[in-house]
Amino acid sequence: MRNKKLTLLEMQKMKKEHSNLSWITAYDLPFSYVAEKAGIDMILVGDSGGMVQLGYETTNPVTMDEMILLSKAARRGAPNTFIVGDMPQGSYEISTTLAVSNAIRFIKEAASDCVKLEGGKRVASTVQAIVNSGILVMGHLGLTPQSTSSFSGYRVQGKTVSSFETIMEDALALQDAGVFAILLEAMPSLPAGQIAKQLDIPVYGIGAGYGVDGQLVIMHDLMGFYQPFRPWFAKCYVPQVIKDFELYVAGLENVRETGRKTREDGLLKLAEMAVSKYIKDVKNCSFPGEDYSYPLHENELEDLMTSKYWKA
Repeated sequence: MRNKKLTLLEMQKMKKEHSNLSWITAYDLPFSYVAEKAGIDMILVGDSGGMVQLGYETTNPVTMDEMILLSKAARRGAPNTFIVGDMPQGSYEISTTLAVSNAIRFIKEAASDCVKLEGGKRVASTVQAIVNSGILVMGHLGLTPQSTSSFSGYRVQGKTVSSFETIMEDALALQDAGVFAILLEAMPSLPAGQIAKQLDIPVYGIGAGYGVDGQLVIMHDLMGFYQPFRPWFAKCYVPQVIKDFELYVAGLENVRETGRKTREDGLLKLAEMAVSKYIKDVKNCSFPGEDYSYPLHENELEDLMTSKYWKA
């Protein structure tokens, strides 16, 4: 179990030493408790909770009040874990004043450690304003769910020279604006890895392959709790640990007594095992691997290598 929060210095050290950071989403007390007990490095209270927890069709309807409620619950379950509060659509685009005000809500009301927001150059001034107010900010590039209409839906990013260069320039702009890290979503491994390699700050991925500095997954995907769809890059870990769970239960001298004393006789323990297996796979670089990374065809790679930002 984690007994102290990860620091920015430790994140930088992990990047330098090529030690992958593991993080996961959680939107309530039970799952954040499980994540911390399993030893996760970081938790994201994402606006994805609007879909997997609240039942919205997209993340767009999620409100600040809902995000604060989810973030408060996650903090209660994981008091010793670095928690990222996700700023929902409409909470930061209208003005820098509103953005700073809402970012402060995450820190004061939910005890989040930082905020995350989507966009590159277009939000650089907003990022700088929040950073100047003393709040840590994480960027989010690639497929940004709050603006999927501009991508014609949920489409893989960074596969063309134009898309790759736009993301790279946005990443550099965010780094200059003061973000401490960037999350890349839905990109093949090689272009995402180029961005991670060329930035001084940590670059993490959700569906961005194996070349980044750490991996994020949605808890509900990892546990198989979300029915409508599962992204290509998401892996359900329950089949990986179910036999271990069965052996664990079979080895208990008194299942009822264990349940009464520790509550480790059911889904809480199964979820902890699944998250622990995920963390182990991230640390030893077996997840995501090729099976859970978006493919890049040879002709697409040849084109990307002509980019002014591509380095050998």
